[in-house]
Amino acid sequence: MSLTPINAAAAIMQLTDFDTIIDARSEDEFALDHLPLSVNWPTLNNQERQSIGTLYKQVNPFEARKRGAVIAARNIAAHIERELIHQPKDWKPLVYCWRGGQRSGALALILSQIGFRVTLLEGGYKAFRAAMMQDIERIVPSLRFQVICGPTGSGKTRLLQALATQGAQVMDLEALANHRSSVLGAIPGLPQPSQKHFDTLIWDSLRHFDAGKVVYVESESKKVGNVTLPITLVNAMRQSPCLNLQLPDTERVALLMEDYDYLLKDVAYFCDRLAALSVLRGHTVIERWQTQARSGDFAAVVQNLLSSHYDPAYLQSMKRNFSQFDDARIIAPNDHSMQAMGDLAAQVAQAQQT
Repeated sequence: MSLTPINAAAAIMQLTDFDTIIDARSEDEFALDHLPLSVNWPTLNNQERQSIGTLYKQVNPFEARKRGAVIAARNIAAHIERELIHQPKDWKPLVYCWRGGQRSGALALILSQIGFRVTLLEGGYKAFRAAMMQDIERIVPSLRFQVICGPTGSGKTRLLQALATQGAQVMDLEALANHRSSVLGAIPGLPQPSQKHFDTLIWDSLRHFDAGKVVYVESESKKVGNVTLPITLVNAMRQSPCLNLQLPDTERVALLMEDYDYLLKDVAYFCDRLAALSVLRGHTVIERWQTQARSGDFAAVVQNLLSSHYDPAYLQSMKRNFSQFDDARIIAPNDHSMQAMGDLAAQVAQAQQT
């Protein structure tokens, strides 16, 4: 039998040492957040966990544990039959649950009795999250960020994608958040991660960066949609050197109409999102934009949004929050195409090396 406990601080530094990371919690707990690359083998599924919890409170803990043991044994047997019959003896899993208690302990014990080299995460997911948030505090100061600034529609995300394609280190916070970071930024059919999972995604991205190379990141605010960036990361970004990406208005409008084409295909949804700006812009202005949208004149709406809403607010925000924005080097692609962004990315990367 081989069953080894490991504390969370050590585990987060050794995740790649394990062949499989097994989350023994229920499906809903796993969906809220989980360790990177982990698989979900519930010892008790959603419904079972709820029924056992009710039995624990309304009857007594002993009866709940008996019934829970029956269900857990059945589920563990199914996991073994489904996943492990063909695993070799040297397979090394890491197992965890919410606090490293009965659910992961039962699974880990049986796996170790089979003969597998099992590691059990002490304190479970709860301890992992605490250690992970501390690790973000450790990693961020060690990295050098280059912030891509520029008004809405200038192609910041496209430039980040082009930089990543050329091998640069890129942290695409909007991609992690499933949101374009504006009142129109929600992506239909693509929910945002929970705050806890967003934190984990950020940590998982940060921990893979080479501290000897620059990390490119977009000039985000503290929130991307409904999720919030770690304050340590926000502060580091705001104190970092900036690049000021510029495009002519006609190119910006064209880019936005390409990137937000799903909004233009659903005029009712687009108009509903515009209504959210009524407090800032007034009902008369919003109703005019909605009328233009319904008539198909999307370019006019986008141009008005840029000139009267996004641009003034963005410039004020940059000057107020990013300490090196005034010294930012202005960069400009030939147009809004990915080819032009690729050419610009090559220039940016080359300049970084000189």
